[in-house]
Amino acid sequence: MNDRSGNNPQIVSVGFMPLLDCALLVAAHEKGFAVQQGLRLRLVREVSWANVRDRVMVGHFDAAQLLGPMVLASNLRPTEKPCVAPAALGVGGNAVTVSSEIWRRMRDHGARVGARPDVQARALAGVVAARARVGQEPLTLAMVFPFSCHNYQLRDWLAMGGIDPDRDVRLVVVPPPLLVEAIRTRQVDGFCVGEPWSSLAVDAGLGTMVAIGSEIWCRPPEKVLGLRADFLERHPGIVAALVRAIAAAADWAGEAGNRPELARLLAQPRYVGAPQSLLLSALNGDLVMEPGGEALHREGFLILNRDATRPRAEDAAMLLERMQRCGQLPGETMVTARASESFRADVHAAALARPIGEARAGEG
Repeated sequence: MNDRSGNNPQIVSVGFMPLLDCALLVAAHEKGFAVQQGLRLRLVREVSWANVRDRVMVGHFDAAQLLGPMVLASNLRPTEKPCVAPAALGVGGNAVTVSSEIWRRMRDHGARVGARPDVQARALAGVVAARARVGQEPLTLAMVFPFSCHNYQLRDWLAMGGIDPDRDVRLVVVPPPLLVEAIRTRQVDGFCVGEPWSSLAVDAGLGTMVAIGSEIWCRPPEKVLGLRADFLERHPGIVAALVRAIAAAADWAGEAGNRPELARLLAQPRYVGAPQSLLLSALNGDLVMEPGGEALHREGFLILNRDATRPRAEDAAMLLERMQRCGQLPGETMVTARASESFRADVHAAALARPIGEARAGEG
């Protein structure tokens, strides 16, 4: 961060991944909402969640688009600097996609395009069992990071079909931008990822979407604005300005009439770099789930409005429970309490306590 005085904006470096839900950061920058708050965002595209996390931890980034569980995990390890999330960056946006070969086998076991997640999971269970009977290797399914909603949603979806994710399949980590190539080269048989990477796999004729995050979990939390706790302590005014800029961006992005422009902005190579038409379809919740298929509307697939920017204690509690199931969470209550305090709804509420246009970076 470059502190400046007077009317010059504060320069704030923010890391992000090329995903649809970097939208509020892009809108805050491109539509001038950050400048209205006295900030100039320097948005830096990264290639993996590990890179984003590490650059926040060492101070290369002042803030970043982070996985919600990643922020919680930073408070569970004494070797890491604790992070906080004063804002969320949206609700939902994930999908589970399998390769075309696995989809053909799933159809033999009752799967059909657009069916409920449990129907699809039971069909996959039939494939898993058939492979085991003839001694084939377990399926390899990818998620983007161990501490991620993608990991937990994938596990919950598999459980709907009676599949043990730690015994019946092999779970691996692959960064989002590498997943289409991973399924093309048969390194993985499927994955759970945020858009647009499932749609890109479908568009390339490589896979079929079999479940979406908002059908596995109700109102699924996703990415957050993450930053080190000591940054919040040193620069509360700048953090409040960031929260207000994101809220203003959400007010704009939440209007259906603004989605074509938002898709155009995100389509730029420096941001997501996917086709504008594909991004717009996902923003509208209109998902083409199989190659050559018709779009199916999924209400609530991705929510980008002001309410979706509020970090919720109940989301933190739910994610901690999933982390506990995976053996990622120590059992000490003090650690659990400390981690749950990472989702700073109080900071979010205080920043938005007055009209967005009134305060600027550096003000209390």
